[in-house]
Amino acid sequence: MCGIAGFCDPKADYTANGPYFQKILNEMSQVLRHRGPDDNGTILYPSCGLAHTRLSIIDLSGGMQPMTRQINGNSYTIVYNGELYNTQELREELCARGAVFRTSSDTEVLLQGFLCYGPDFVKRLNGIFAYAVWDDCHQTLYLFRDSFGVKPLFYTFLGKTLLFASELKSILRYPDIAPSVNAEGLNELLGLGPARNPGSGILEHFQECLPGHYLTYSRFGLHDTCYWRLKSRPHTDTYEETLEKTAFLVTDAIKRQMTSDVPICTFLSGGLDSSLVSAICAQELEKEGKTLSTFSFDFIDNDKYFQSNAFQPSQDRPFVDAMKDAIHSKHHYLFCNNHAQADLLMDSMKAHDLPCMADIDSSLLFFCREVGKTHKVVLTGECADEIFGGYPWFHRPEFLNSQTFPWTPDLTPRLELLRPEIKSVLHMEDYVDASYCRAVSEIAVLPSDNETEASRRRISYLNIRYFMQTLLNRMDRTSMHSGLEARVPFADRRLVEYVFNVPWEMKAKDGLVKNLLRQTALPYLPEEIALRRKSPYPKTYHPFYEKLLCERLTAVLEEHTSPLFELIEPKALTRFLNHPKDYGKPWYGQLMAGPQMIAYLLQLHYWLTEYHIRIRL
Repeated sequence: MCGIAGFCDPKADYTANGPYFQKILNEMSQVLRHRGPDDNGTILYPSCGLAHTRLSIIDLSGGMQPMTRQINGNSYTIVYNGELYNTQELREELCARGAVFRTSSDTEVLLQGFLCYGPDFVKRLNGIFAYAVWDDCHQTLYLFRDSFGVKPLFYTFLGKTLLFASELKSILRYPDIAPSVNAEGLNELLGLGPARNPGSGILEHFQECLPGHYLTYSRFGLHDTCYWRLKSRPHTDTYEETLEKTAFLVTDAIKRQMTSDVPICTFLSGGLDSSLVSAICAQELEKEGKTLSTFSFDFIDNDKYFQSNAFQPSQDRPFVDAMKDAIHSKHHYLFCNNHAQADLLMDSMKAHDLPCMADIDSSLLFFCREVGKTHKVVLTGECADEIFGGYPWFHRPEFLNSQTFPWTPDLTPRLELLRPEIKSVLHMEDYVDASYCRAVSEIAVLPSDNETEASRRRISYLNIRYFMQTLLNRMDRTSMHSGLEARVPFADRRLVEYVFNVPWEMKAKDGLVKNLLRQTALPYLPEEIALRRKSPYPKTYHPFYEKLLCERLTAVLEEHTSPLFELIEPKALTRFLNHPKDYGKPWYGQLMAGPQMIAYLLQLHYWLTEYHIRIRL
């Protein structure tokens, strides 16, 4: 796992002023070193510069980048961020077609595959990736992103120069880039945030390569190609056949994603998803005489202040204890305190270069930093709820009939804090509604879908396209900020394609949510774990934490210099700070309520000030 960056203008000659552009490449690379602290490299062509930082996971000695190979005397160079899980199959196929490999790295498989099949080789990949290929003969740059956007890839133009990078901060190192945000970006931040529309870079003129797409830039301009998209198909398998195929796809994805030349570990919450991943990993490592390392997260004093509710019915610790004993893992209990969680709001914003999931991100950043001290690769249970229907909005009528994003059913708490003149410019409700309508129009319902099933299909698609993307962004930025590669087996494309079309009566057979996955897990897990009610990522319930956030945002207000004053009505914000628990419903998803809304506003303040963002309305 790595960081990539670069610039391209097919009509330029960067080598005419080589030292200047080499310095730019070095700076773009340097700010990504957290993503790849083990090695780095750059290459400068007349019309293209590429930079790479490397986290060594596969072929530690031979997988260095940028990597160049030639065919018919023409040079092709790749920089790659990601991991392939069908490397061996692809290597054998390419060898049969005459490819000669110098390394055992998946980087070379990508490059040789491109030389053999062209850009359509991306359709054959099982993995998580963002990579660039420069074709020096035809002066053409290709940018590829994986099917679900597990790996980030931002880009923008400065004149005719295309700039790209794994993270926005790298592009911002290019001279004469002046970041600004307009009404569209503010609607993304304030109306959809911490989610965003696919492809949105928030900053004005910035975009992100869409999941399942690749970009081609040449002297003929920029072309966007969709190589994969989720499709609705009739499901014809019986329940028994469905269970058998699901079990194979789940276990195969987990086993494939264990591939590594360095030790792996897992996050273990004691819930169904992470427990199944951990159990299979432990079983496979045991065959090699190895012991799996597992990590769980909680907050200091949460046992004193935890309050069971519909979204978090139970604490994790008793279930973690049961699981680590069942799989005989080497377990590590990690705890975050209130000050660390609040102090890392700035760092988590910088990890994203955007306001994000507030303290839900800052705490995970803390935990990943601790895990990253001993490991480079972690497998997680992320994405299972989006795929198997684990959230309440898959089955509760008020969500099924909401006609909006179910994780943000009410914009009132957001709108109440805005200045009247800002509301009149943004038309936020219209923007969010248009985003929702555009999203659901992308997926077809089937003639066999009744009204309820059609709603579920749309919500399932929204979860994969929006909610899951937010969680994948969170996992990538918080882990890679400490050079930790997080893998997500439940986001395996084969699994998602199959389960997406499985009808609800199979996914939740006998009225049990995620029953299909639970039945898959029963051979591996204690029954009380396999049947445990969903309890999401933990958050602090300590009253001091909310008090600390209020004090910090109040201090921002008292300075009267924050760019927040251009957006937020001070009196409305003061009322909210005095009674933040008056808004008891989640503000975003199941985790972000009053305290997280305060933390998000703090991150917005940090972002506008630290990145010198100009507001253009």
